[in-house]
Amino acid sequence: MTTPALKAAHQPAPRYRAYTGPAIFAHGFRAFFFAAGCWAALVMALWLAAWRGAIVLPTAFAPPIWHAHELVFGYGVAAVTGFLLTAIPNWTGRFPLQGAPLAALVLLWLAGRIAVTASALIGPWLAGMIDVAFLIVLWAFVVREILAGKNWRNLPMPLALAALAVANAATHVDTLSAYGIRGGIAVLAALIGLMGGRIVPSFTHNWLAKHGAIEMPAPFGLIDRVMLALTVIALVSWVIAPEWAGTGVAAGVAGIATVVRFGRWRGQDTTPEPLLWVLHLGYFWLAVGLGLIAAVPAWGISPIVAIHALTAGAIATMTLAVMTRASLGHSGRALTADVWTTLIYVLVTAAALARIAAHGFAANYAAWIDAAGGLWIAAFTLFAVRYAPVLLRRKAD
Repeated sequence: MTTPALKAAHQPAPRYRAYTGPAIFAHGFRAFFFAAGCWAALVMALWLAAWRGAIVLPTAFAPPIWHAHELVFGYGVAAVTGFLLTAIPNWTGRFPLQGAPLAALVLLWLAGRIAVTASALIGPWLAGMIDVAFLIVLWAFVVREILAGKNWRNLPMPLALAALAVANAATHVDTLSAYGIRGGIAVLAALIGLMGGRIVPSFTHNWLAKHGAIEMPAPFGLIDRVMLALTVIALVSWVIAPEWAGTGVAAGVAGIATVVRFGRWRGQDTTPEPLLWVLHLGYFWLAVGLGLIAAVPAWGISPIVAIHALTAGAIATMTLAVMTRASLGHSGRALTADVWTTLIYVLVTAAALARIAAHGFAANYAAWIDAAGGLWIAAFTLFAVRYAPVLLRRKAD
């Protein structure tokens, strides 16, 4: 049987150019993970201020749509970009994006954030073109690298980026429509199913093997493909018709399949290492989100509950898990979580639970929203502060 570690040993080794510029532009994960963490905290702070009526954002989007858009297509896309720019050289053996080209890509992402936030001033169409341009450029780069490296196994990644670009464009075509927002969330959730289904059992296998465990996570196989297909079907149905009974059935089946898949990865053995159990927790949130999508038509719960289980739960937890682990590993540091990193995971989990709980405590709804937002800001501010030395300094010896 081919293990994940054996597969990794046969992958092409990445190559690196001599680089003497600022450390933040030495590798994609440095710039985009730091930008993602800072933006996630800032968006939530601005959203809470706008929700409370303290400020008026100069955006053409309704404030709730701006909030959702910037956490999905701002924060979420930045986290995915950092992951891809780090993973692709390992997949293809080609040079990573560094220096001026990387800085230009970061500036294009930042221009999108400014354009969307100021879209009422510069015009929604111009803002949309600037914003969507980032995903188009990123898509072209990823396609070039995968084709040049003949890395056919990861062709789903350009498809996912194309779907994100279409979903983002849809939000600009109709700023009041939720189809584009749901589309973006669905793509990110599907990526958790695809890439999480690779890295969670692989990293768990490596850690368990190092610690002398006998039982290992089940290898990727037919059952994983079937379960992943069920998840994609459910998410597509949710984007099109979130309150349709058929969507509820598809999501319920996919949620059960996700739990079954999750249960094959020996997550219960990873409790000593937060860097590992948080990956399992992030994947488990996907099952929770699918289950709550099923509960919308079945039991009439608010669709917002399911959305926040997928976003504040699955997407935020999994991206923070990947960003912290990749930042440590690719900067030459030990792959173990300190107390501050563990606190990041606790805070983002508490934020997700508080946001979902708000719908069960209508009398104290505003207080729960403030609590959830404050916990979110604390989690991502702590990430930015704790990982700034890791991301902005040279690789450790």
